[in-house]
Amino acid sequence: CVIICTTIRIANVRKNLIIKEMSEKNPYIRVGVVYYKIIERPQIFGDKISTLVKWSRETIIQDHGKKFIYDIPKYDGFCCIPNHLKYQKMIDNFYNIYNEIPHQPSSSVVSVEEIPFSISFLQHIFGNQVDLGLDYLKVLLENPTQILPILCLVSKERATGKTTFLKWMKEIFGRNMTYIKGDSFNSQFNSDWASMLLIAIDEVFFDRKEITERLKYLSTTNKDKLENKGKDREEIDFFGKFILCSNNEDNFIQIDENEIRFWVLKINPIKLENTEFLQNLISEIPQFLSFLIHRKFHSQKKSRMWFSPDEIKTKALQKLVFKNGNKLEAKIVELLYEFFESNEVQEISVVPQDILNMLNKMFRQLNFSRNDVRAILKDKWKLEPQKNGLTYIRYDIDYSGNFCENNAVGRYFKISKNFILEKYVDLLN
Repeated sequence: CVIICTTIRIANVRKNLIIKEMSEKNPYIRVGVVYYKIIERPQIFGDKISTLVKWSRETIIQDHGKKFIYDIPKYDGFCCIPNHLKYQKMIDNFYNIYNEIPHQPSSSVVSVEEIPFSISFLQHIFGNQVDLGLDYLKVLLENPTQILPILCLVSKERATGKTTFLKWMKEIFGRNMTYIKGDSFNSQFNSDWASMLLIAIDEVFFDRKEITERLKYLSTTNKDKLENKGKDREEIDFFGKFILCSNNEDNFIQIDENEIRFWVLKINPIKLENTEFLQNLISEIPQFLSFLIHRKFHSQKKSRMWFSPDEIKTKALQKLVFKNGNKLEAKIVELLYEFFESNEVQEISVVPQDILNMLNKMFRQLNFSRNDVRAILKDKWKLEPQKNGLTYIRYDIDYSGNFCENNAVGRYFKISKNFILEKYVDLLN
């Protein structure tokens, strides 16, 4: 059995070498009953990308003669089998539409010191989670069908390196990565990205819950429906991973507090700009791939998305969840944060109507009631009002936008400055 399996593997290797040689001499293939030409399409920076284009049998005969047809490689159909380290173009007489990566790992064992640009850039992107970031890339390289979390790179500032990261991933994984716009993701037609390893969406702003649900479904499923214009839907294996980039840190997507599929990273601006940095990263790719292969995993597989929710939990995610969660709570926290910043007091006494009055003057046209405010104070924050109506200092906002005070009587709640700062300050800034 071992001898037979070894013989089959050797035969497949030989077939793939023959296919590669034939594709260099003969740029045509026949899949089923349809002919295709492998063309090298020039790119803007001088490189070329190979693509399959339908070509008629008559045109091939007209260009090369009738006998030429008999030498064209023939396949039973298409398949999409991702493999970066043992890539095969033909699998059981099926033409593999998954592409070989453009750079192969170097043969030598590589140390961290030999790839300074790659390591420093990953430290910039992933921060103190750089070891998990290296695990993420190692999984992509060695096990492309493994489900991974949705990677989100966010920053209000410009020149942070988000786009450079996408370009670097494109150089590493080649034609197995694509860019799409947010409106393309909304479209029912997905033939341009359904068979990709990486799907990058730049300048993301998904303001509808159903888009989030679709993204969550695709991030964990292994099947999807391929839809082309004018063709029937076809079920395919799906192994795509999403990378989202946005300049909107607070609400680029609608998610709730129980969400575990998103790995949200706040990217800081790059202090010293290096115009050749991307080229430096590209030059290190063979060594970087070798480094990933020989590097042991820092984390172990703890969930279907490899990482545990606690491992990929970040302040950026908590901030996103907070801003997308209870809108009233976020507004109350913002109001109280502004109050404590403007007044040298350590505590404020309020009844729900006081907060409602200040919110309506600070934000205007809010559709909340006193009961909504009371629910936040009692149920969410676990605060208790005074048992009897007592005199307290009531705060309000005057027409100039400043806080003013007067005396009032009521069953007020006490809210301390430390409570707001310790619990919410990181989510506001």
